[in-house]
Amino acid sequence: MKELELKYGCNPNQKPSRIYSEEGTLPIEVLNGKPGYINFLDAFNGWQLVKELKEATGLPAATSFKHVSPAGAAVGLPLTDVEKKIYWVEDLGELSPLANAYARARGADRMSSFGDFIALSDVCDVATAKMIAREVSDGVIAPGYEEEALEILKGKKKGGYNVVQIDPNYVPNPIERKEVFGITFEQGRNELKIDKAFISNVVTENKEIPESAQIDLIISLITLKYTQSNSVCFAKGGQAIGIGAGQQSRIHCTRLAGTKADNWFLRQSPQVLGLQFVDGIRRADRDNAIDLYIGEDYMDVLADGEWERIFKVKPAVFTREEKRAWLDQMQDVALGSDAFFPFGDNIERAVKSGVKYIAEPGGSIRDEQVIETCNKHGIAMCFTGIRLFHH
Repeated sequence: MKELELKYGCNPNQKPSRIYSEEGTLPIEVLNGKPGYINFLDAFNGWQLVKELKEATGLPAATSFKHVSPAGAAVGLPLTDVEKKIYWVEDLGELSPLANAYARARGADRMSSFGDFIALSDVCDVATAKMIAREVSDGVIAPGYEEEALEILKGKKKGGYNVVQIDPNYVPNPIERKEVFGITFEQGRNELKIDKAFISNVVTENKEIPESAQIDLIISLITLKYTQSNSVCFAKGGQAIGIGAGQQSRIHCTRLAGTKADNWFLRQSPQVLGLQFVDGIRRADRDNAIDLYIGEDYMDVLADGEWERIFKVKPAVFTREEKRAWLDQMQDVALGSDAFFPFGDNIERAVKSGVKYIAEPGGSIRDEQVIETCNKHGIAMCFTGIRLFHH
């Protein structure tokens, strides 16, 4: 197949629309559904991300994409009992490494992952398909599907769920092009390999970056390589826990990603784990309620006449002081940035979310100020020397 006609482009008024290959055939096969323009943008970006994560770590990888940026990305490390609970997979029994990866990728920011496009580094197995089947999602791309897994996915969305298979051996042209306003842009593909050597130049007084943190830094940087810039990524335990994408200001990236990382950790608090939801509540409604409960607008779910629709028992207010006390226990978080930090304020904000390890390009006229701020907090920071902008 050399080309595939699509229903429309980014918006219904943008017609005609297609994807095609100028050289050879398309490296994909649509096994079910009718993916659209944005679906394929997410699918191809997501596939590159998980392919690189698998190559860098040797572990199965998954990502949850929304609007051409990842909402979450992870490798297939085992889940703790608490993680199984906050990701709503404790009832699924034993999970495969690939299923663990998607549980982490989806669970990092469930609000943003609602209606995601999934990318998997490995053949989709039954455990992963069962997990995908009960989430609100637009589609999945993978190098293959077990027969039973494919049948499970085909039954999703009344038979219309998008299932795409990609040739794992496909190698794109080293020159890439896109057109904007009738003008063609051309550049060499970003073939940069991110591995442990990439984070070896530690510039702070603290030089210690343990193996687990190195993996988290690599995950954050590969994630940033496929995130709309400016972008910052917090990572811990083999997964992204907070991604700030597409902000014009670096500090706003850090604040956004830090808030998402905080919410990920707050969901593990006794106050949230102890919430008693009414029987039959939808998964998305439960996620929305938790997001409101741990935020500033908690009265939206705790007001009389409202809480009864969500909870069996009215929860106590999760006070600002209680949240801060819980967040102070978050430690050993890794942070990647796709461009240099221009001011130390980014570091000060990162510290509030437990950041201990940082990877950024360096090259700011205020590098010394940023290093000094890291030294003040005992942070180990490396300069990669290379920017990771993606547009």
